Amino acid sequence: MVAVAELAGVSVRRGSAVLLNSVELIVDEHERWVVIGPNGAGKTTLLQLLGAQLYPSDGVVGLLGEVVGAIDVFELRPRIGLSSSAFAERIPAGERVRDVVLSAAYAVVGRWREDYDEYDLDRANQLLASLRIDQLAERTFGTLSEGERKRVQIARALMTDPELLLLDEPASGLDLAGREALIDTLSSICLDPASPATVLVTHHVEEIPEGITHALLLNKGSVVAAGPVGLVLTSDNLSQTFGLPLSVELRDGRWSARSRR
Repeated sequence: MVAVAELAGVSVRRGSAVLLNSVELIVDEHERWVVIGPNGAGKTTLLQLLGAQLYPSDGVVGLLGEVVGAIDVFELRPRIGLSSSAFAERIPAGERVRDVVLSAAYAVVGRWREDYDEYDLDRANQLLASLRIDQLAERTFGTLSEGERKRVQIARALMTDPELLLLDEPASGLDLAGREALIDTLSSICLDPASPATVLVTHHVEEIPEGITHALLLNKGSVVAAGPVGLVLTSDNLSQTFGLPLSVELRDGRWSARSRR
């Protein structure tokens, strides 16, 4: 196994607030991780570290064979695919869907005067087709539904054939049908051996797609449990993570949790 990402004793502080506390994590190249925890647990901070968007206050962050702080992060970021609501807010509403995906090849938001070759165009079209949104290619981003926007963001995140794929709450804001359609798409990605190592952040075990191999539970910046998903997602671990007695169940490849009260 080759480590795509490694956090060793990593802490992040902002003033007196500790956002992450001595986190240890190794993500190997064929692993698909889910990070779960309540609001304020440190999930987004962890993803920012993995995306080379943030430096740790203490500890070492290794990404794609390099140490963050010892290499120009602008060399690392094009090798990492990221989909998040914060990034979606930067996409111009009038940008064509195909160009939203295509412009990832230059790591820019909003197409201007970049020159794209035939390979880039084919790659963008193939991704749109694989995510079943090729019919939206000429639409503008601002006219899409929330579910369609999520798929476009994932296509963009995959455009550069990244070595690490980061998905920050990809199903947030979706209705039931939109959520299930997106989870089917994420399952296809996670089950594909050719897909990159993946880290997905969510609040809800119901949003975990098939193909996830490992889980990390966070609470108040500290790791509650981490390892193979079947060993980590237990009723006791989830109860400790969320501070509520929970019963966790796996049925037909999908997880669910409910209160034991």
